Amino acid sequence: MKTRLLVIDDHALFREALVRLLKAEPDFEIAGHCGGVEEALRIAASRPVDVVLLDLDLGRERGAEFFRRARQMGFQGHFLILTGALNGVETVDLLGKGAAGVFLKSSPADFLAASIRSVMAGEGWLDQQYVEGLGQWLASGEEGNGTALSERDRALLQGVYEGLSNKQLAFRLLISESSVKGGLQRLFQKTGVRTRSQLVRVALERYRAQI
Repeated sequence: MKTRLLVIDDHALFREALVRLLKAEPDFEIAGHCGGVEEALRIAASRPVDVVLLDLDLGRERGAEFFRRARQMGFQGHFLILTGALNGVETVDLLGKGAAGVFLKSSPADFLAASIRSVMAGEGWLDQQYVEGLGQWLASGEEGNGTALSERDRALLQGVYEGLSNKQLAFRLLISESSVKGGLQRLFQKTGVRTRSQLVRVALERYRAQI
């Protein structure tokens, strides 16, 4: 089954170029594309959408408003945030509320397909440039007060922070993938999150000094 995409960006030329790029992928289908919140809500309500590619800056509107209202109406798809620059407060907030990842518009175009597939696989996606910028932004404020992590927790959290897959984590730590999954589940429970993206947010806010 193809992954059905909704692209929301107020820059028409960029949006249409993005749609053409994504249409060329055999496992993607464009469910719709638009530049505003109201039209995006109509599309999301009228047809199945698996992943929303959401620009935060929609001119006079904010992408976060679509996120909020879509969740209120019961939309269950994934959100991949598109951004041209770091917006620390807003993006951290959306990651905490369940956004699956962040893709920088300055990243190579061929990374976009990989980011969407990663989100659909439940791995999430955080552009490394964004992670570095977000880390600097968070470091400029107060340190979080996370409880102490075990050595295994720190190793897993470091790998997630670096964007490693479960398979890559298993190879690095010389353990099975099932052990990685079990360790991540314990970290999810310990930190009170449900996704890798949320876990990275927690790592940056509470445990940066430990990893």
